[in-house]
Amino acid sequence: MLGSLMFCSKVIMEFLPNVHLLGALTITFTLVFRAKALIPIYVNVLLIGLYGGFNLWWMPYTYIWTILWAITILLPQNMPRWLCCVVYPALCALHGFAFGALYAPAQALMFGLDLNGLISWIIAGIPYDIIHGIGNLAAGLLILPLTELLQKLVKKSSFY
Repeated sequence: MLGSLMFCSKVIMEFLPNVHLLGALTITFTLVFRAKALIPIYVNVLLIGLYGGFNLWWMPYTYIWTILWAITILLPQNMPRWLCCVVYPALCALHGFAFGALYAPAQALMFGLDLNGLISWIIAGIPYDIIHGIGNLAAGLLILPLTELLQKLVKKSSFY
């Protein structure tokens, strides 16, 4: 269900280019569910492929969200709340700003780009990465409240 929520949030927000909740939801689910957060992440990736087609553009999605998950896993779990309010949105924003650079290695392998081609591809995407990063920063402001809410719901639930 959480993977479907991720997917639907992306589809609903497609009218805003490179602005979505995927980074914020990835971090939120990772903070609450740790390793089990990979389940909704990959359900989302699968749904994106089913919806948009399993084409070359889809391949980097199989690792891009895992990088964000892994960095989130490495964050200390007992950070003070004030620090979480800064670190979580900043991490989400950095993932958006770096999206093109994270995507680029797959492009280079699939299309035979040399180092100059890879760098050119990254530079050409910078305007989109700036939009992505700013959108992720805004979405990242929701991470702490969503995490706290989801943790309360999980405590009340008998399913987890």
